[in-house]
Amino acid sequence: MAGAGKERARHWQFAELPGVDLLRARYVQKTFVRHTHENFVIAAIADGVEVFHHGGADQYAGAGSLALVNPDTPHTGRAGVPEGWRYGAVYPSLELVAEIAAETTALRGTPGFVSPVIDDPYAVMLVHQVLRAAEEGNALAADTLLRVAVTRLLRVNGGPLPERVPRTAGAGVAARARAVLEEQIVEPPTLERLAGDLGTSPFALLRAFRDAYGMPPHAWLTDVRVRRARRLLDSGVAPAEAAVTVGFTDQPHLNRHFTRIVGVPPGAYQRERKNVQESRREILVPSGAWQNMQLSQTYAVKTAENPTPPSYGTPSESGWPSDCPVSPSG
Repeated sequence: MAGAGKERARHWQFAELPGVDLLRARYVQKTFVRHTHENFVIAAIADGVEVFHHGGADQYAGAGSLALVNPDTPHTGRAGVPEGWRYGAVYPSLELVAEIAAETTALRGTPGFVSPVIDDPYAVMLVHQVLRAAEEGNALAADTLLRVAVTRLLRVNGGPLPERVPRTAGAGVAARARAVLEEQIVEPPTLERLAGDLGTSPFALLRAFRDAYGMPPHAWLTDVRVRRARRLLDSGVAPAEAAVTVGFTDQPHLNRHFTRIVGVPPGAYQRERKNVQESRREILVPSGAWQNMQLSQTYAVKTAENPTPPSYGTPSESGWPSDCPVSPSG
């Protein structure tokens, strides 16, 4: 893989796909700590191999496959080969996926993905075409291709999300501990004090919390802090202020944890959000009007099983922004 030593990423939104996060990234030494997402993760691997711990085991996603993670599912991420991995990802909301499932599939209940990794080069291409269309400002193509990709994945790998069933007698204690941590996010109690207040021992609480939420209380709290920081950054709050508001010591503290979970520093993340907010105040004219018309006519009559791919090109180096290096600073 040429240029594998240079890590870079762009995490952004397209004004015409509200609530859907988009990502292009190449990582070599990057390691994602255990974390969750509020939205679905649909990551299309273009080169290399990603390894992520999910469901109690390491999962391997190579070129031509997709890594699929349901909302609020703990997982990690790292390179599976020395040259790392390059991928594009879309993060549709639970509401959008449910809407698509209800319209295009026979799934009942809350929809989700069954297997965390599937080999589907065509779906990989669709995901990268969504990103290309968003970069070009082609709203109709981006929305169409996203819905086609989600429909395809739900049809080949979809099922109802299982209801969370408490696996231990301490599930109630874990839920109460979580409520306390949510209320005291800035100044949380120690594990010993939290356990004492709940009438249990520190290790009993630790085991119960892990069983219920897939990670220990301190890791869960960091995950929640980063989520809240993202919302503050989205609303225009400066990174330094967001850091203190959610309980981090300072901006470098936020930078470290934010980058290990989101994949880009908070400053770069916020700049992309600012661009989206500004673009929403403008009249967007999608590029490629003729192609928009063709897509509209084609996908109105075809299913997602074997649609003719639009001509947005393959996920090659030419599709990468040149000004989005990953840096440790915000």
